Amino acid sequence: MIKINNLNFGYRKNQLLFKNMSMQLSTGHIYGLLGKNGAGKSTLLKNIAGLVYADSGSMDVMGYDPSKRQPALLTEICFIPEEFYLPSIKIDAFVKANAAFYPNFDHPYFTALLAEFDIPVTQKLIDMSYGQKKKVIIAFGLATQAKLVIMDEPTNGLDIPSKAQFRKIMASALTEDRCIIISTHQVRDLDNLIDTVIMLDENSVALKASVEEITNRLCFKRVKELDDKVIYAEPSLAGYNAVMQNFHQEDSKLDLELLFNAVLAEKNKLKPIFN
Repeated sequence: MIKINNLNFGYRKNQLLFKNMSMQLSTGHIYGLLGKNGAGKSTLLKNIAGLVYADSGSMDVMGYDPSKRQPALLTEICFIPEEFYLPSIKIDAFVKANAAFYPNFDHPYFTALLAEFDIPVTQKLIDMSYGQKKKVIIAFGLATQAKLVIMDEPTNGLDIPSKAQFRKIMASALTEDRCIIISTHQVRDLDNLIDTVIMLDENSVALKASVEEITNRLCFKRVKELDDKVIYAEPSLAGYNAVMQNFHQEDSKLDLELLFNAVLAEKNKLKPIFN
């Protein structure tokens, strides 16, 4: 689906945000893109969507160069940005103006998603709350039936019930020929949703691994005392929440937030485990 080879990109001359980044993404997966503020999550998504262009290296999306902005590719990409503007029109007028760009747009599915999100369909978009606007954009994006769905901070502005709705809808939206990339700094919002973690740090990919691979190689558990088996730990009420190498193939649930902090703090210890 996506092949990135030796990507170099920077907004300023001689100050690269990505250095020789290489990575492949496949269909049938929901990828969680994580990283500190300024790590380049939004920029990477924009490179994939053809909204910014690399200084060097190559980007292949479904056999196309996204920087060329070819219509055959754009009809198969839905990009939901963190910041957006919606005009002072009703939802049906918005759909009439924009759905035509996506030949496979599913109107009944869009209507069903609006109902699931409890959106007031007769209200003008400009009069909706930020969370309601975000849900309209998400519903529209999924209804395009695009093969590549890119979401930048989609849960910003959503309350707790809406986040639960979002996870339920996204889990059902994945198909074998679709690839979904979700970037967020609210890592707990992706619990039980993503199947592969991508973490950016220091101009490159610090970690790219499936949830299954992570839990096979690492163990997330609560311990009373720290020893040399612990790779990274954070204090808790009953001791420490720890990340350890999974020598004994123990079953544990991935703690995304703990993994995120562990990679940033102890990437030199974790890198050999995944390489």
